[in-house]
Amino acid sequence: MSVKTLPAKIDWQHWMERWDIQQSHHLAMREERFEIMLDAVATLCQPECIVLDLACGPGSISQRLLAQLPESQAIAVDYDPVLLKLGQEALGDVNGRLHWLKVDLNDPNWVVKIQETLARLGRTHLDAVLSSTALHWLTTPRLIDVYREVAQLIRPGGCFLNADHMAFTPTLATFRNLSLQAREQRMEKGTHGVKSETFTQWWAAIETQWLAADPALQTLFDEHHSHYQVRDRSYGKALASLHLSALADAGFLEVDTIWQRYDNRVVLAIRG
Repeated sequence: MSVKTLPAKIDWQHWMERWDIQQSHHLAMREERFEIMLDAVATLCQPECIVLDLACGPGSISQRLLAQLPESQAIAVDYDPVLLKLGQEALGDVNGRLHWLKVDLNDPNWVVKIQETLARLGRTHLDAVLSSTALHWLTTPRLIDVYREVAQLIRPGGCFLNADHMAFTPTLATFRNLSLQAREQRMEKGTHGVKSETFTQWWAAIETQWLAADPALQTLFDEHHSHYQVRDRSYGKALASLHLSALADAGFLEVDTIWQRYDNRVVLAIRG
């Protein structure tokens, strides 16, 4: 009598680690950016702060925030069902301190879900909002609107931090070329001389291996693919100067870059 082989269970921690590895390969000094952001939160906010992890992916910021600030809470929001599933399974709710929400930043009503969650936590405003390598997916008009919406969610004196590639102005052609060449050389050489799987390879691997273990997850991948098919990437990414001016116009009193490597920046904005 033959013995039926059961499919292997999904090792959620393994896939979370692979996400971090491929992201670190793609993004120069990713962990240093996180460190800068979390140091700012630790300095500017109370220990029991509530932080929004905006366009969180699988929750990399939330994971580090909750480990570094043991009295804090995080609200992690994203639109991708696969990354949310990974984060929820790998991280859980961290003893009730991590709250997962699915939101679409292209829908202005996304803020209602945040306000409802804050109300359940006995709060009216966030202490901080953090985002990393995500808001470039928004069109410039929508990015400007999201900054206004974010500002209304943050208490006076609270902060917003955005880590991303934010381009120099076209008149600074040498600066733009240096940034591009540095990024291309890093991708070619890999991290510490060792090439890692690419973003595309990671997604291909996760889909193949997750579905082999649990075919019911197909609905998540179908939704993931449908999101990417309707994304419009015909527009140019917002310049660094636009990010700064849009944040100032949104109601942040102090706005500037607090960390930078070529066009890879962390922008800090203090709510008025």
